[in-house]
Amino acid sequence: MTGLFDQFLAVMSTPLFQRSLLAALLVGLCAPVVGTYLVHRRMAMLGDGVGHVSLTGVALGWLAGSFAGVATPAEWAVPGALVVSLVGAVAIEWVRESGRASGDVALAMMFYGGIAGGVVLIGAAGGTSAQLNSYLFGSISTVSWADVATMGALAAVILGIGVLLAPALHSVTNDEEFARSTGLPVRGLSFLIAILSALTVVVAMRTVGSLLVSALMIVPVAIAQLWARSFRSTMAWAMGLGVVLCGTGLTVTAFVDLSPGATIVVGAIGLYAVGFAIRSGVVKARKSVQMRSLSVPVDHPERSGRDS
Repeated sequence: MTGLFDQFLAVMSTPLFQRSLLAALLVGLCAPVVGTYLVHRRMAMLGDGVGHVSLTGVALGWLAGSFAGVATPAEWAVPGALVVSLVGAVAIEWVRESGRASGDVALAMMFYGGIAGGVVLIGAAGGTSAQLNSYLFGSISTVSWADVATMGALAAVILGIGVLLAPALHSVTNDEEFARSTGLPVRGLSFLIAILSALTVVVAMRTVGSLLVSALMIVPVAIAQLWARSFRSTMAWAMGLGVVLCGTGLTVTAFVDLSPGATIVVGAIGLYAVGFAIRSGVVKARKSVQMRSLSVPVDHPERSGRDS
């Protein structure tokens, strides 16, 4: 036991693990904030759509870096992903708002077009589709302190807007017509939620990858909804769960050769399954007690003793 603890302390003291842990905690903290709004708006798949289209941004940034003649074109990948993700998120919100196509169709086009565009552009930049893997599934071991600083800045924006404007954003996601009747700028707030989704995808891309980022936005919220009784408590519980899941998943992969992003997501889904089973058992037990109480005749000794 002492040897394992010493090994744990040794891993914790390495700069690589410290950078990775800080990056994971930032993602776990901010992703469920945006996910709470998406779940309440029934647009849980928006994160997936933006995540896919961000691959086109990665490849576009890589291509731009190649044309600019920079030594490492990959340095332009994240800025490219940020720009294209913002454009994609705003575009899908505009399509949803205008009603020119269903949200499902727009998301499907982002799914297919995002991956296909990324593969085509990375080839034009002289790279291969294999070089997109670190952005598809995450590569937290390659995160630098500069990356952590960028993630921290974006996470601060997400948390600042998502928490401080929670009453207005919740009103929009819960009932647009009511929000509009109260004088809230519904259109602007709707686009703001889409922009926050794009920022979250970029923050989480290096940790869990663009293909799994939506899971980290949605699953902690789904777990919190099993027990939380209000919007605020759902968001608070989801943020806490996100931090615990990301920290635990990363720590496990420090000792076991597994993908951090996939491990975090599998752990989150497993926790949801356990919580759902417990919740279902509690609900069935309560219903059983209520039905048994209703089935007892009024003049039955059990009912009489209870009433007295």
